[in-house]
Amino acid sequence: MKMTITAKKMQIPQKFTEYAEERLSAKLDKFFGDEADAKITMSAHKNLIVIELTVTYNNMIYRAEQSAIDKEDALDASIDKIIRQIRKNKTRVEKKLKEAAFASYMEDPIYEAEHEVVRRKKFVMHAMDLDEAILQMDLLGHSFFMFSNAESGEVNVVYKRADGKYAVLEPIYE
Repeated sequence: MKMTITAKKMQIPQKFTEYAEERLSAKLDKFFGDEADAKITMSAHKNLIVIELTVTYNNMIYRAEQSAIDKEDALDASIDKIIRQIRKNKTRVEKKLKEAAFASYMEDPIYEAEHEVVRRKKFVMHAMDLDEAILQMDLLGHSFFMFSNAESGEVNVVYKRADGKYAVLEPIYE
């Protein structure tokens, strides 16, 4: 697994780099092949270290963000969170991951849940700019809003992040 560590306004100790390589290979190599790309972003917020772990493999993206006083604890929690995501969605992602990774989980029926779609909604999308989409989302009291971007003509999604800021999803076609 290829690994990249970046830090925002802090130094990356060599000891942490070695620890991260060891933990990633010990915990995630059974799910991902050598082609996987892991990106670790470290930042300090108040007295906590925030670790954002993103693993890309076979056009699938697995992401976890955890904070702790100790950077090793935050990394371990991020790795555990990704493993929980994989186990929860085992039936969906096992085709994309290494087949042998799930041998020990095959007898565990808790992760076999099917998702039931309880509602479908169709609506007319009007072209609007980002500010108008955010205003519309806030007026509706939603945490996300899909709209036709007037500038690009593409369908975009704006959503409110946990930190109260906004983000936009824009498609890239391959």
